[in-house]
Amino acid sequence: MSLYMEEEGEVILPVDTKEIAQLVIDAALDYVKCPYEAEINLLLTDNENIREMNRSFRQIDRATDVLSFPMIDYEIPGEFSFLENCPEDYFNPETGELLLGDIVISKEKVLEQAQAYGHSPKREYAFLIAHSMLHLFGYDHMEEEERMEMEQKQREILQNIQITR
Repeated sequence: MSLYMEEEGEVILPVDTKEIAQLVIDAALDYVKCPYEAEINLLLTDNENIREMNRSFRQIDRATDVLSFPMIDYEIPGEFSFLENCPEDYFNPETGELLLGDIVISKEKVLEQAQAYGHSPKREYAFLIAHSMLHLFGYDHMEEEERMEMEQKQREILQNIQITR
């Protein structure tokens, strides 16, 4: 797995951001039984920059905790078998890795939400990565049943690596 990470802004999270990101991403890939090595981009930013992105891409003019930009349109979430039909569309030609997509996280929101929900910044950061990885695998939470399924999967991914509330 290749993780390309960038941090901007002045806020510093009190965790090893790269180590936690790699741990959660690997756990998510294992959880969905992804048969490929994967490439993910992760940007840790501040509220103002994520607000700009949210406005540009979703027409929502407010800061959010996490944005996910999947590179794959799945017919069935977490189903990878169709990818081999068009490898040039889904795999990095230089590395052969599956191009899953981009994750953007507001470091300020990590700290705010950890405090609001009464758990550690590590747990909140890990949760946002697990949540976003599920989006990169094609899962969504627009309907109540989808939301419940995603919540269960997020819990299980985090339990598998012992990052709980």
